[in-house]
Amino acid sequence: MAEATIRGVTLHYEVIGNSGPWIALTPGSRRAGDELVPLSQMLARRGYRVLLHDRRNCGRSEVGIEASGSEHEIWADDLRALTAHVGALPVYAGGCSAGARLALLLALRHPDAVRGLLLWRVTGGQHAAAKLAHQYYGAYIELAQRGGMAAVCASEHFAAGIATRPSNRDRLMAMTPDDFIAVMETWRRNFLAASELPIVGATEAQLRGLAIPACIIAGNDKVHTPVTARRAAALIAGSELHDDVVEKRADDDLLEEWDQQDWKAKEGRIADIFGAFLGRVEQAAA
Repeated sequence: MAEATIRGVTLHYEVIGNSGPWIALTPGSRRAGDELVPLSQMLARRGYRVLLHDRRNCGRSEVGIEASGSEHEIWADDLRALTAHVGALPVYAGGCSAGARLALLLALRHPDAVRGLLLWRVTGGQHAAAKLAHQYYGAYIELAQRGGMAAVCASEHFAAGIATRPSNRDRLMAMTPDDFIAVMETWRRNFLAASELPIVGATEAQLRGLAIPACIIAGNDKVHTPVTARRAAALIAGSELHDDVVEKRADDDLLEEWDQQDWKAKEGRIADIFGAFLGRVEQAAA
């Protein structure tokens, strides 16, 4: 485990594996990178090095809230700088849900940094955009309006970050509620603007323009819909789609929430799929 100051914010990161091509994986929501340690260890045993990190505003990393585009764009630019810092460029970028959006944006914003994509539980549709925009931003706007920055600090997510890095409280309390709300409003507005896109985070033209291999594993819930995975696979040339890792469900019979235990139990299968995919890509490149 290590830390680095990246674009003015201290990020916590870990490298799993000692040799081989680099992979950068990111979990969903604002969860810490530790969630993906077991999967990363499986990939390391297949001959890869995996970079995990806690994004700004997540886990053990510093808080850094600024009204610059979208939060996911900031995360993507941070990851580009972090991969350069550890000498990992170019990487296979991957992740689930929010981590998949980050990987896509890394490839779109920094095409020289990404060799391929490993995506699972990709997000799309109006239901997903509305639900997640409130979860990530609207709920914190309401907290700040009711109780100021002290209420934000006391929220479950930020309280956990403060517990692991007490200086995060100082960084949050240094913001006025109005400034914090303005940033959250900007990030929420940009997130909601993606509700009509084939996948949250990328337009059809952007997906068609990707000239890198991609492996996509479909979800089966209302936020990570199988139709979103199918659209992404159809638009990214040379991609492959796996829609049978978790229970296949009809588009009108999706789970209300993703089944965390089921996905955890399928990590060995995910590692097999990604490992085989990477092996074919590496062989073709050689």
